[in-house]
Amino acid sequence: KPDQEVAISLAYKLYHLDGFKKTDIAPYIEKNNEFSQMVAEEYLQLFDFREMTLDQALRKFLLALALTGETQERERVLHCFSNRFQHCNPDIIHSRDAVHTLTCAIMLLNSDLHGKNLGKSMSSQDFITNLEGMNDGKDFPKDYLKALYHSIKSKKLEWAVDDEELQKSIMPMSEDTINITGTTDKGSPFLEVLHDHKAPTYKQGFLSRKFHADIDGKKTPWGKRSWKTFYAVLKGTIIYLLKDEYKPDKQSSEEAISVHHSLATKAAEYNKRPHVFRLQTADWRIFLFQAQSAEQMNSWITRINLVAAMFSSPPFPAAIGSKRKFSRPIYPATVSKQKEEAQLESHDSMLQSILDDLDDHQLNVPDKKSKAREFEEYKMKQEYFEYEKCRIETYVKLLKIKLKEGTDDLDKLEAQLFNTLEGEGCNLKKSHSSPSLNQEQVPVVKVKRNVSERRTYRKIIPSRHRKLI
Repeated sequence: KPDQEVAISLAYKLYHLDGFKKTDIAPYIEKNNEFSQMVAEEYLQLFDFREMTLDQALRKFLLALALTGETQERERVLHCFSNRFQHCNPDIIHSRDAVHTLTCAIMLLNSDLHGKNLGKSMSSQDFITNLEGMNDGKDFPKDYLKALYHSIKSKKLEWAVDDEELQKSIMPMSEDTINITGTTDKGSPFLEVLHDHKAPTYKQGFLSRKFHADIDGKKTPWGKRSWKTFYAVLKGTIIYLLKDEYKPDKQSSEEAISVHHSLATKAAEYNKRPHVFRLQTADWRIFLFQAQSAEQMNSWITRINLVAAMFSSPPFPAAIGSKRKFSRPIYPATVSKQKEEAQLESHDSMLQSILDDLDDHQLNVPDKKSKAREFEEYKMKQEYFEYEKCRIETYVKLLKIKLKEGTDDLDKLEAQLFNTLEGEGCNLKKSHSSPSLNQEQVPVVKVKRNVSERRTYRKIIPSRHRKLI
């Protein structure tokens, strides 16, 4: 077939970088069409993974090309890699699906051990336990998993190009490019935040920002909770916090906050300042923002939630899930390119899954003889399911209204969109920081005591310069 010959020729040139860069390879092999699949198959045939461990082969592969694109596209590339590794090493792991499961587990383990935004690191035993029964219903050899764990822990996976070179190849510098510093998660290309200078600006204006909770909802230290004013720009799925008002030339931002899979709500119980809203991100950081008026606060809430609803990608398949130990899924930072109808369908499907999980969870309350750890995990799951229910319900309602109105004019949609969210904010049950935010008040009972019961014990110390009789 002519297409087969073209695919072979192109794959050879991609492998040997004949007229191509490493950042050019992925777009040719990650698409969901027949020709791209042929190129991918021929490209992987050029790799020799014989007598390599899975992590060694994966390191070699990731240094050969820059893994870019949407989550689904990157997963297709890893599928091709898994197929090739299993073909070269049929006696190590006996099925392609099991190799792919373990490949994804290694990628996420690398993020967990070396990433910035994943909280407490996974132990070797956790890694083994999480993969129980995932080798086609059987367990992977423990010694093999231990070797993989310690290999990744001692040396993180390296990508084909460094962050700066990758950013330049994807986002060429131009006059309207914002210079972002310190915002990339180097743990995994599935979680890195790419800054698209061509993305539309949905909202901008002055905001005061306060940290309320760090990653995984951990308490923010007292010294880092002060308010600070920025000029905020919601550009694409990122809020850039600038020192000065936005200008269409190179400008440095002090912070960049991705709003994928996030939720903005009124901070109704925060009464120290007016017009404050609360933003909870995908990694469960919590920020408080003060707008200049109630109208501006409502506008920010509506637009942040709408952007999150339109562009949050479906979650990456859970390769290292476990029924024994609960952990929240990791959501990809890549921007979804699905049409709004498909995006709505995806959110709706996820909502039904969350509702089913919540029902099952509430039917399995730990009994009184259970350990304290089981009660704590039950409470953690309950908080997660209720928050996810509220977040996804918000996405579904916003997208339904937007599709019904059939317009992209946010000024026209804004009032109607916000009215649907009025009074439906999610409440965080556990207060991590400011005492006036979402605090569960415990009644204090004051007891009057008799004068005779008020005893003061005072130690009598004689003066050194006084003669005692």
